[in-house]
Amino acid sequence: MGRKTNKARRQQSAVTAREKAALARAEQQRADQRRKALIVLSSVVVIALVVAAVGYVVIHGNKSTSKNDRSTAGVSGVLNTLTSITPATLSTVGAGSTGLSAKPTSGDPPLTSHGKPELLYVGGEFCPFCAAERWSMIQALSRFGTFSGLSEIRSANDDGDLATFTFYKSHYTSKYLSFVPVENEDRAQNQLQPLTAAQNKVFSKYTTGFPFLDFGGKYVQTNAGYTETDLSGLNQQQVAAQLKNPSSKLAKDILGEANRLTATLCRLTKNQPASACLVPAISSLQSQLNA
Repeated sequence: MGRKTNKARRQQSAVTAREKAALARAEQQRADQRRKALIVLSSVVVIALVVAAVGYVVIHGNKSTSKNDRSTAGVSGVLNTLTSITPATLSTVGAGSTGLSAKPTSGDPPLTSHGKPELLYVGGEFCPFCAAERWSMIQALSRFGTFSGLSEIRSANDDGDLATFTFYKSHYTSKYLSFVPVENEDRAQNQLQPLTAAQNKVFSKYTTGFPFLDFGGKYVQTNAGYTETDLSGLNQQQVAAQLKNPSSKLAKDILGEANRLTATLCRLTKNQPASACLVPAISSLQSQLNA
């Protein structure tokens, strides 16, 4: 066997070098491909996370669950305006622009608590119709007693974002009637205050929606007394300011419904107190009630 010549050895070395270079290029190409694939995968993951985040905001972001949705800042000034409307203004507004919403019940036992006729309210903090009705309820009920612990709130963003109050954790005292508010759901439509079996029985008999008012088992109301969108774009102070002018749309809305609620409540309290019930505007509305 002969030995390899120098030329043969150089040729073999050249071949080996080319093979190594080819292998190196192939490995570099595979590394580049892996890096590109990783970049693409990372981009897909980022996009998926962004889409998921946007989707969450769209679905959940408009309905806050924070207890900080409820605020007591500025409540006293707004409530003072709402509850100190002059008798002359209330009389000028009268029934407002709509008729009575309360309807006689059918076969319901009297609803009482603590020996007094009871007004049961069932609503939700997210609810725009409840947002509207609470303004009138507070005004009317303040003619029979006193509230404490009320907080400002707004209906859910995708339910109008309307300025209102919540009865959650509030208190009401009156020697003429009892007020039992149930804010059944919060702004995110999560359960807040559950209904008792008795409350759910009468609630489900007449409606499945909010608001629901049961006046002593004698009358029920299953809607707001005016168009809730009239509150759109306003804060609590702006709403309250309009109530001083009996010609304003919101005064006719809120105070007109408050007068209608007062007339119904006076049926429960046997026209007590006289200062709330024995006035021409309320007597006129009472005459429109059946039963």
